[in-house]
Amino acid sequence: MEWSGEDSITKQIAEWTRQRGKSPRLYPGSLVWWLKKPGRELKDKIELWLAWQHVAKEMRDGSLSGEFDRSEHAEIQSKMADAEESAKDEIWGGYRFIVISDNRESNGLQCIDLGAGHSSAHETLCSRLISAMKSRGLLNESVGAGYIERNWPPALKESGAWPLASLRQSFLNGSLTRLIEPDSTLRTKILEFVSKGDFGLASGQKEGGNYEHVWFNEDMSPDEISFDSGVFLLLNSHARSMKSASSQQSISMQEVKIEPETKQPFVPSSKTDTASKPQTRSIHIFGDTPPEVWNRLGTKILPKLRSSSDLRIHIDFQATISSQEAENSINDLKLILNDLGLSDKIRIE
Repeated sequence: MEWSGEDSITKQIAEWTRQRGKSPRLYPGSLVWWLKKPGRELKDKIELWLAWQHVAKEMRDGSLSGEFDRSEHAEIQSKMADAEESAKDEIWGGYRFIVISDNRESNGLQCIDLGAGHSSAHETLCSRLISAMKSRGLLNESVGAGYIERNWPPALKESGAWPLASLRQSFLNGSLTRLIEPDSTLRTKILEFVSKGDFGLASGQKEGGNYEHVWFNEDMSPDEISFDSGVFLLLNSHARSMKSASSQQSISMQEVKIEPETKQPFVPSSKTDTASKPQTRSIHIFGDTPPEVWNRLGTKILPKLRSSSDLRIHIDFQATISSQEAENSINDLKLILNDLGLSDKIRIE
């Protein structure tokens, strides 16, 4: 398609940017349309290249009448290579317009003329596009805490909580700056923000605006960051007040039982200088665990127990599903256990 700036092509690109079929497109800011300049140059050069390819093929398989010496074969190969190089140059020079979503424009689009490029620039077409968008401030590799705070939605100022699903979408729908790798970049930066105390993170929203878990000015596991509506980025002031108001435990268990200390019986030693064996204590942790904290149970409890001499873990999942879905669910679970190498250790009833 050629970019001429006419209403027909502009309306078509705008429609494709706003809609995905009959549904509104959720991430229009993640799209880049790359179009060539008007004219037949590219078509003509591609056709010439294909024609020389066809001639070379007929010479090789003998379908072209006549006899050809080595110099003629070499000449055909040279012309075919020249036509290919000319076609490549035309692609670099002809594809010069990129069109992106821009809500500030009346038609919702912004067109950028990259100018004529050349294949000898020792870069790919995509790297040329990325470099051009970076130089114009339309694409970034990272984002700072100050930028997010300055662009905090006014409707969420009072609550001080921005759902991560909405935050991520703002970087993909054109509301905020574009990021090359939005998911990995945001995940890394949120961990950094929470660790430094620039922002807080909360999950498990309760009535009254409180949360089951709040992280602020502390290290946390990347597993806690999920881009859904139940996880929130908190403004510094809100996170600080929530953290100081109540020190909430990150893992809830109904009961923790420590069995009585077991003393080893005294056994006389034949050697007077032999030290007695150290006494041991058996710890038994049990109770019901909410599903949403299961991952944190593994990342926080197990490291504390790895150094023990006899660590045994018993699991017991119980769930109620419809009879129609039971067979498929059981088969899926068996495949998962088989992949984990636990099919001979864990039973499904």
